[in-house]
Amino acid sequence: MRGKVRRKTIFTFLGPAIFALAAVGIGPLLYAVWTSLHYFNLTKLRQVEFIGMENYGTVLTDSVFWQAMGRTFTLLLIALPLQIMIGLGIALLLHKPGNTFLRTLTRLTLVLPMATTYAVVGLLGQVMFNIKYGVVNQFLGFVGIEAVNWIGDPDNAFIAVIFWDVWQWTPFVALVMLAGFTTIPVEIEEAARLETKSWWTVLRHVQLPFLIPGLTAVLILRTADTLKLFDMVFTMTRGGPGSATEFISLMIQRVGFRGFDQGMASAQAVILLIITIVLSQIYIKVFYKEIK
Repeated sequence: MRGKVRRKTIFTFLGPAIFALAAVGIGPLLYAVWTSLHYFNLTKLRQVEFIGMENYGTVLTDSVFWQAMGRTFTLLLIALPLQIMIGLGIALLLHKPGNTFLRTLTRLTLVLPMATTYAVVGLLGQVMFNIKYGVVNQFLGFVGIEAVNWIGDPDNAFIAVIFWDVWQWTPFVALVMLAGFTTIPVEIEEAARLETKSWWTVLRHVQLPFLIPGLTAVLILRTADTLKLFDMVFTMTRGGPGSATEFISLMIQRVGFRGFDQGMASAQAVILLIITIVLSQIYIKVFYKEIK
């Protein structure tokens, strides 16, 4: 009797959360998988039919899909290491004993970029990189460099997106790394500093092992976030010029909501989800293996 009451109590507390998770997460995922197995065009709703894995075959042999995926991974491979290196440097500076007020103010300032919504960040980037009145070109003019067409040139637009993504999410990495530094026992760190004056030796052999869990979380979260990056780029460049900044999420949106092919877009989204899960598992196995 007591066991039944306990199970009922547990279900009473967890039931709403489980229902919300199923409604918001699992339900749409199952619907996306179902859609990906059908010919589903919003302009031809009466012609919905089961076609099995045909959408997946089309996606996997589509050069445009792989070009968009290549641009997405290029962004990931450039932006993520920069975020980690700069974020770790900021965390190291904040970890040093010093002006408490200045450190607190810096921590509060770091929250602002990542607390701003993606769409607002994209619109801000569009203004900042404007060729005529953008702050970036104004700054370049002060140092004697001619104005750069950031948004209108394919290569420059890609660089601008990388810069803006690094600006927005480096503070997140810095705060995670700073939290990792607080887990290091003070006596161990002080003993290491007495043994050597090399900051790299202390970082590599004493501090880094405590930072690995946070670093792994950063890799997983930022990889997933970059692979599905949409709002900031859409409001900043609209995926242009041409297809220079059309990353995979923008391509899925174009296929599904401008081309109305929901089946194809769902197949692309499911493939993207699988890639994200695989990368997350690789991160966990590689980095947590280092802890043992």
